[in-house]
Amino acid sequence: MNQKMNFLDFPNAVQKSLEMVNPISFTEIIPISEAINRTIAKDIVCVKNLPAFNNSAMDGFAVKFSDAGKTLNINKVIYAGDKGEAVKESLLDNGCYKIMTGAKVPNDADTIIPIENCFDVTNKTVRIPEDIKKGANLRLKGEEQKEGSVLFQKGERITSSHITLLASQGLIMVEVYKKITIAVLSTGNEIKEPWEEADDEEIYNCNSYALISQLKEKGFDATYTGVVPDNLEESKQFIKNLKTYDVIITTGGISMGDADFVGEAFLQNGLETSFHGVNIKPGRPIMMGTMGKTSVICLPGNPLTAMVNIYLFVIPMLRKLQGDTSIYHTFLKAVNSSDFKTKKGRVNVVLGTILNGEFKVTRNNKYGSGMITALYESNCILVTNENTQNIQSNQEVKVIPFDSQFDKNQTNIFN
Repeated sequence: MNQKMNFLDFPNAVQKSLEMVNPISFTEIIPISEAINRTIAKDIVCVKNLPAFNNSAMDGFAVKFSDAGKTLNINKVIYAGDKGEAVKESLLDNGCYKIMTGAKVPNDADTIIPIENCFDVTNKTVRIPEDIKKGANLRLKGEEQKEGSVLFQKGERITSSHITLLASQGLIMVEVYKKITIAVLSTGNEIKEPWEEADDEEIYNCNSYALISQLKEKGFDATYTGVVPDNLEESKQFIKNLKTYDVIITTGGISMGDADFVGEAFLQNGLETSFHGVNIKPGRPIMMGTMGKTSVICLPGNPLTAMVNIYLFVIPMLRKLQGDTSIYHTFLKAVNSSDFKTKKGRVNVVLGTILNGEFKVTRNNKYGSGMITALYESNCILVTNENTQNIQSNQEVKVIPFDSQFDKNQTNIFN
């Protein structure tokens, strides 16, 4: 591992990270109550028209459009849930139905007038306004979804909106891709767990907990497998035991120092390196590759760097591996609030806050890659291109919120 790095440019590194993985093929059928954030494994087809019958969108009167402006007799009252004789066509001349929201509308009525828009309402008669629109407030059978249409496509990630539609179809089970398995580990003899005592020359292990929580926020489960000491033989055995996981994510031990054994330990376990080193700050030493069927992601050890890079590089590739079809970050446009500098000749990842369409850089872009508080103070990142040296006040910029959505199409995130 003690060799000179050839740094990839950022777009190529993103592309290579995505090319490393193929969507998982294993599926399982689960209740919709457990399906949030799971990925749909095959197209889901509408099995019941939505709505299932013509129904009223308002409490009011179901009339014939041709009776606008007339005083009509109320033939009967129709409630939600009524069926059979209760909703049989029975309009006589100058007649209407009093109807409740969600109730089935007989086929001889074509327009619903809200009760508050009508005049001279009694228990027996009602005067209909002259200015009405045909078909108003009438929800037609199948107008939202027709039987046989595709409700959801393979590769969509399930949200509460998906659950609502599935339940409306009487579908309580759904086929999804099995969850990918992710191992998260840290390196370094100086690392202590939060429940252990740490002296002034030791640090608490925040990286693993930070990465696992970030993955959980994005819908992935990960297992913390412990700290690998800076010892080649022990690292080799430790990593060998992790080959059952779909993904291994480690922080630290890849900066090319004499005591950094993790990269070598992976190589001796069969790692085929896709790239090692990206022309980006923070995150230059990042390394990725495959070890048999396992994807390996080695992140720098500084907390800020690890968190930013897992967001930029790792979350998209995990989404692809999980079978999601929307894998590219979306961005928001904002107006930069104050001047700040970036270094030309590399891609710079800049922390900041977006609020009401305004981007404010964190700490004037002066913070170290080992800092933790700067992440807490930020809610988005700005990614420059290699030619950017200054971001001017009032300049329009593109930022990626930490809670951004994902898209099927790749977009240019550079400013």
